[in-house]
Amino acid sequence: MQFAAPAEKYDRYMGRYAPTLAAGLADAAGVTSGLRVCDVGCGPGGLTAEMASRVGPDHVAAIDPAPQFAAACRERNAGVDVRVGVAEDLPWPDDTFDVTAAALVIGFMSDPDRGVREMARVTRPGGTVAACMWDIASGGMTMLRVFWSAVRSVVPDAVGESAMAGTTEGDIADRFRRAGLDEVIAGRLIARADYADFDDFWEPFTFAVGPAGQYLQTLTAQQQTAVREACREQLPSGAFTLDARAWYARATIPRG
Repeated sequence: MQFAAPAEKYDRYMGRYAPTLAAGLADAAGVTSGLRVCDVGCGPGGLTAEMASRVGPDHVAAIDPAPQFAAACRERNAGVDVRVGVAEDLPWPDDTFDVTAAALVIGFMSDPDRGVREMARVTRPGGTVAACMWDIASGGMTMLRVFWSAVRSVVPDAVGESAMAGTTEGDIADRFRRAGLDEVIAGRLIARADYADFDDFWEPFTFAVGPAGQYLQTLTAQQQTAVREACREQLPSGAFTLDARAWYARATIPRG
């Protein structure tokens, strides 16, 4: 899936979780000074910025299929090698990076297993591949749980996002093992985002940035209003903070 929304709308929708999630994934992947690293599916550059703060921009590469996201990432992270392209066909030679990571991307790959193999290909033997995706299947991503439970109160047979790759516990780790990677470790990351009020929570869904917002656009005006009010009933008044759980896995490239 390629995102068509402007980077600024992604920032309001999912990007507000990026600082805490990116730090968690970078820690899990062992991103430290001196390494050459790659952010696959970089979006506007949340994980890219975290990586660059640790290793320096000249040691970071990033790629995203959405030209407007790649442009925003490049503008926000001067000195990083940012390209437009897909995870399933990365433009770098074999063994280029010490760490290759993907945050909230594997579920949007057209072929997640091929994407994992490509991430492994561009990572040196003994290097690290890591990825994370929101826990949608068991409701650990609070923002999306609130939205989809509200939707199902209006449209009981709504499918939601739980069939996406990586959204169930252990799925990413299983994909790493199928790709022949070693020392697979799986766990969870906790991110959070602050909201000024309910409107700050709701408005980004109307931007149609991701699957939830795109689904909202398929509903009638009356249904959209009903979903909005069902969301409001689940959230506090005034300012609030929501936690979000992501499943992650990391693995080592075999040394041959």
